[in-house]
Amino acid sequence: MNILCIGDIMGKPGREAIIQLLDGIKKEYKIDCVIANAENAAGGSGLTSRLAKQFFKAGCDVLTLGDHTWDQKELEEYLDVERNVIRPANFPEGAPGKGWVIKESDKGVKVGVVNLLGRVFMRYQVGCPFLALDAIIKEIKKETSIIIVDMHAETTSEKVAIGHYANGRVSGVVGTHTHIQTADDTILSQKTAYITDMGMTGPYDSVIGQNKDIIIKRFLTSRPIRFGVAKDDIRLCGVVIEVDEKNGQAKKITRLQKKYVEAKDK
Repeated sequence: MNILCIGDIMGKPGREAIIQLLDGIKKEYKIDCVIANAENAAGGSGLTSRLAKQFFKAGCDVLTLGDHTWDQKELEEYLDVERNVIRPANFPEGAPGKGWVIKESDKGVKVGVVNLLGRVFMRYQVGCPFLALDAIIKEIKKETSIIIVDMHAETTSEKVAIGHYANGRVSGVVGTHTHIQTADDTILSQKTAYITDMGMTGPYDSVIGQNKDIIIKRFLTSRPIRFGVAKDDIRLCGVVIEVDEKNGQAKKITRLQKKYVEAKDK
């Protein structure tokens, strides 16, 4: 089966890219399941129930989150009722929602999806993602051997470490959060697909999605300045992972960068 994993959806530009491009990508790559990181979808900070429903309608199957999970207050209640939106599994016990889900594809194949948050240079104090993953893998393996992990983390080292730690136990580990697509997509030694960061789905004429002039001014002045989502050079970024349905092993990983063309430019 083919699983499409989509990097951080950034604000309105990212949402527009999903709506315009996702259906074509699913047909081109014969996609069976779509997993998208949506933690920046609401103006660059968080997710709302309205936008989550919009992504599901566009063809997403599971939405993952990250350090901006709590930026939109209304999402706390929604996480307890919508099982296909998951937040980092290593948040403190008692947090709304769940950190993993098993999603059944249209052809009846079950896919386990796990969301983890890194601990290095992140704003939240969370539990160990390595130990959290151990417990979750045991639960998911009771139903399926196909498991995709979204590792939402700041440092390359922490993402790479999780990839090797999970090697042979999950189908894929995909990195999110840093918004720049890395060129290290690979199949690890024990048939786990890996990439350090899938890149951002949003405006690339920017500084990781934000208005470049505002960010440059902040660097120059060291003063607090309100950010704003950029608008130009919009792309959908992610990876397609081909997985053996029988054993959950990854056979191939393909990086994607699809450009969104606004109607006025067509």
